[in-house]
Amino acid sequence: MSKQTVRIENISIRNLKNVKYGSLNFQNKRKNYKSSILGLYGQNGSGKTALIDALQLLKFALSGKVIPSKYVNHINVDSEKCILTFQFLVCDEDVKYDVWYQFSLRSAEDNDSIDAEDSNTVQSHIRIEIYDEILSYGFTCKDEKLRKSVLIDTRSEEVFIPRTKFVELVGNDKSQNMELLVTKRLTQATSRSFIFSREMINVFRKNCKNDVYLNLINRLNWFGIRELFVINTENIGLISLNTLPLSFKYSDKDADTAGSLILPLDRPALIPVEAYAVVDKIIQNMNIVLEQLVPGLTIDIVDLGSALLKNGNIGKQIQIISLKNSKPIPFCYESEGIKKIVSILQLLIAVYNNASITVAVDELDGGIFEYLLGELLNIISEKGKGQLIFTSHNLRPLETIDKGFVAFTTTNPEMRYIRMGNVKGTNNLRDFYYRDIILGEQNEQVYNHTNNFEIALAFREAGEAIGS
Repeated sequence: MSKQTVRIENISIRNLKNVKYGSLNFQNKRKNYKSSILGLYGQNGSGKTALIDALQLLKFALSGKVIPSKYVNHINVDSEKCILTFQFLVCDEDVKYDVWYQFSLRSAEDNDSIDAEDSNTVQSHIRIEIYDEILSYGFTCKDEKLRKSVLIDTRSEEVFIPRTKFVELVGNDKSQNMELLVTKRLTQATSRSFIFSREMINVFRKNCKNDVYLNLINRLNWFGIRELFVINTENIGLISLNTLPLSFKYSDKDADTAGSLILPLDRPALIPVEAYAVVDKIIQNMNIVLEQLVPGLTIDIVDLGSALLKNGNIGKQIQIISLKNSKPIPFCYESEGIKKIVSILQLLIAVYNNASITVAVDELDGGIFEYLLGELLNIISEKGKGQLIFTSHNLRPLETIDKGFVAFTTTNPEMRYIRMGNVKGTNNLRDFYYRDIILGEQNEQVYNHTNNFEIALAFREAGEAIGS
């Protein structure tokens, strides 16, 4: 696994939130970089967060996890389903595989929920259902690209087609066929991917005789579980509640660790004993970079002793502190910008050093000083190895990163994402974007213009209505 890298090359979104259609290619076609950066800019409500949501849904699917029912409300109000398509580049030494994964989402009624006030009444509950999954591949070897081939297509009354691939992946045991059909229905009923469910992954590993097919499925599953990280506004919102969402991907000679912890800052945090060593290593690792970003600042943890966890096991009580010029203060008194940097810093370190790490962050600019943000993005884009996808309202990074790393939203829900055309190497992309807002030189409009007079009049009318 460690010798292989996975990178998202393209995404296509249909009917997710206010994006009726949008497609983004994550490759920088202007210049060849080791890193893959995509910064998406645009006005409020124009489809930026939909991109992050699509990547979160991808993570749920690839890792075989249950998709929360709240995503029912993410399907466009004018459609019965949304369709997400992702293209990956999987590099395995001398061979490069192109892999496509597509799935649909729709709402479905779950009639098994019981009304808590009346145990004899069945209460209808809406859940999200993932279906019509298609996994395809092609590969490049010695500069010769073969045609795209479907590996698994679940759009069938059978377990999946084509039949030849079915035999290679799961065998020809007829008694197993009915069990797999039950698994297919079960995963739909429990809002999970069928292809990447734990049940199917185990079947593939037990029966598949084709090493290439098994490797691609395993690799995408591993990518979803251990290498794709999505930081949405819910994560960042926890910071304002005096809680630190700490996401991390940390490797050393002893172990490879990935995940996230939610640590309260206004009181001691109780964590499992085995997590203490992980948190300590992560913090010491982050300090190497943190004191360069904010001179004189490092963080540490204080061991406040043992306590019982809810499951009866022994845990550790810890408190995170700041060390400003070696003087300790509780970390809860730091600014939200510092807290945000710390919450994602370990992932940025991973992106810089690991070619197979993808991190997606919604509103990366929130609370971070714009000059520092620009410097961070410039360093990662120029010398990093992994993939960073982010949304932002702050245009300062447009002046610090290559123009090929930048995309914009439009006002057209049928074509939500564009790259700026006719941008010369000498153009300042920030100025170019502002000029397009005024002159509308692109094929799609990037901003819905407001009228200052009408806004001022609306403020006055609102004031009169409340008697101000």
